[in-house]
Amino acid sequence: MLDPLPVLAQSNLTPDAALKELLDGNKRFTTGAMTSHEHDLLILKQKNAEKQEPFAAVLSCADSRVPVELIFDQTIGHIFVTRVAGNVVTPEIIASLEYGAAVLGTEVILVLGHSGCGAVKAAIQGAAVPGQISALYPHIQPAVNQAGHDLEASIKANAKIQAGLLSESSTVVAEMLKNNKLKVAAVYYDIVSGSVTLL
Repeated sequence: MLDPLPVLAQSNLTPDAALKELLDGNKRFTTGAMTSHEHDLLILKQKNAEKQEPFAAVLSCADSRVPVELIFDQTIGHIFVTRVAGNVVTPEIIASLEYGAAVLGTEVILVLGHSGCGAVKAAIQGAAVPGQISALYPHIQPAVNQAGHDLEASIKANAKIQAGLLSESSTVVAEMLKNNKLKVAAVYYDIVSGSVTLL
């Protein structure tokens, strides 16, 4: 049996190294060479009981086909995840990601769009929907306008727009970007291939 891998602390990673770790993890995920299961979960649980030290944050869609920790081959305590349909930036999302960066020390924030996103598809169609689902449409509409009603192009545009909004709307994030203490990037997850690509 292999020895458990050491716990990865965010404090010794640069923003570029944190992004590389996520993308390397995705390569392991797509090739079936995942290592996150080799971590000693008992040690991880004990280490994270009193505090958390995630090295990365991800703003993801709420879609159940987008298991953030799995697709980046990470485990307990490594990724600070916020999820909302359409991976849109709202004041609550900004507050959460600011906490991740300023208090917990995340080195990178990814805005993760994914293929077949139902929220973007609904915004393109603009049809009547029950309840408050349509409250998402105004957040996604700029991407639809930019991409010309093409679903994949709209999903990618939305991830980029939301990453830009986060970078500009948050004084905390903007300051950390300016001082090279944080990286914000938009990425696209293909739910069929499992691959994540930088946008």
